[in-house]
Amino acid sequence: MPEFVYPPVIGAARTFFKALDLRFDMHGTEHVPRRGGAVLASNHIGYLDFVFTGLAARPARRLVRFMAKESVFRHRVAGPLMRAMKHIPVDRAEGEHAYRHALRALRSGEIVGVFPEATISPSFTLSSFKSGAARLAQEAGLPLLPMALWGTQRLWTKGRGRDFGRNHIPIGIRVGEPLRAAPGELATAVTERLRDRVQELLEAAQRAYPAAPRDADDAWWLPAHLGGTAPAPAGAGAP
Repeated sequence: MPEFVYPPVIGAARTFFKALDLRFDMHGTEHVPRRGGAVLASNHIGYLDFVFTGLAARPARRLVRFMAKESVFRHRVAGPLMRAMKHIPVDRAEGEHAYRHALRALRSGEIVGVFPEATISPSFTLSSFKSGAARLAQEAGLPLLPMALWGTQRLWTKGRGRDFGRNHIPIGIRVGEPLRAAPGELATAVTERLRDRVQELLEAAQRAYPAAPRDADDAWWLPAHLGGTAPAPAGAGAP
């Protein structure tokens, strides 16, 4: 079925990023399958992460259908676009409905994008992962693609204003090799393997990142364990 909305939206986003002169460092996109379903699971540090996660699938000429909060679909501008791009609304009170919707999309050959942390991590470290991504991949019998983003928090994140100036912000994107569940493996175990792999990819993106805070006031986007002033992670799930 022809896609009349998604490709122009991608084109507009790429034009916008070019205007901002973002510096992309993208590796591992060859792991995104050129056909067939897969679950693409990424860390979550900024409001635009779904756009950057989707960009990782462009070399494979794939479109990603994201699971997103149902409230976004009620927005007068974003809602019609989200529906036209076939994204998947998630009502936390009726999560099973969203799960079945995503499962149908996967079985029809779509790539479904998931943020297993479910919300932005203010510490910019990994919080605990929910098991939905692993369960979807297991039930559909499809690969689980781990992914990490770095630098996207500098554009727009929770508790900070937007920075859409031409500041040449580097954006790190890493996609890892597909994970598959072993026969009989518990979803919790698959989720732990997924989180470990995303952590490895995140650390690789951080090591390669070509920028540092300009001064103490600009250290907000760097995690405390890397010398920044982002809040310390809460809970035992953080590294």
